[in-house]
Amino acid sequence: MSDVIISLEKVKKVYFLDTVEVDALKDISLNIRAGDFVSIAGPSGSGKTTILNLIGCVDKPTSGTVIVHGKNTSDLDDDSLTELRHKSIGFIFQTFNLIPVLNIRENVELPLLLDNQSSERKAERKDWVDYLVESVGLKDRMLHKPAELSGGQRQRIAIARALVMKPAIVLADEPTANLDSATGEGILRLMHHMNETFGTTFIFSTHDPEIVEEADHIIRLKDGRIVEDRRRNKVSTRISRAAEVESL
Repeated sequence: MSDVIISLEKVKKVYFLDTVEVDALKDISLNIRAGDFVSIAGPSGSGKTTILNLIGCVDKPTSGTVIVHGKNTSDLDDDSLTELRHKSIGFIFQTFNLIPVLNIRENVELPLLLDNQSSERKAERKDWVDYLVESVGLKDRMLHKPAELSGGQRQRIAIARALVMKPAIVLADEPTANLDSATGEGILRLMHHMNETFGTTFIFSTHDPEIVEEADHIIRLKDGRIVEDRRRNKVSTRISRAAEVESL
């Protein structure tokens, strides 16, 4: 898994608040490989969410180049950006964003139903959705509504939904912010387990130094600049996490 799937080269992002220019990102360059489990860390206002928005094709850089899954996002029109987001990128939100009137299974299946070009037959689609729900440990809650679940269980369903389109990349902006510390740690271990199971590239933002250490690739930001970009040895963490996931 050594292929680069995301590349930012000399990226700057400037926002305008009335007549004031705010430099959110300043000359950012980084590479993320397919299959990486990445933490983008830093205090509030450091540029974490801005980077996720650029990778997630919901924004474009003021200058510089953002390559996502082989495509320069600045060259894409709105329709092409929407297609890239839908086909290649899954999103996990800290507020879960589940549909309250749908049960758990229906929430996970929804992106597939919205995909007009989905070639999966109904039976195949059902098997895939059921597999994902079972993979996040909620097979027995399949027909429950979101309000009947705990925060940690809802976040597990959000992870399953993010994976349902079989995206190459999953983005999570502060995915544990609204969870207690024990549940948050469990969610990070589950994300790591899904990363190793499916080979999906996971990128999450956080300001919690303890959660950062769950990552194999750590990027730290301060005032819109990268102050650290390092990789850890996956093999050294894989054995211990395999045991931890059993308790989720």
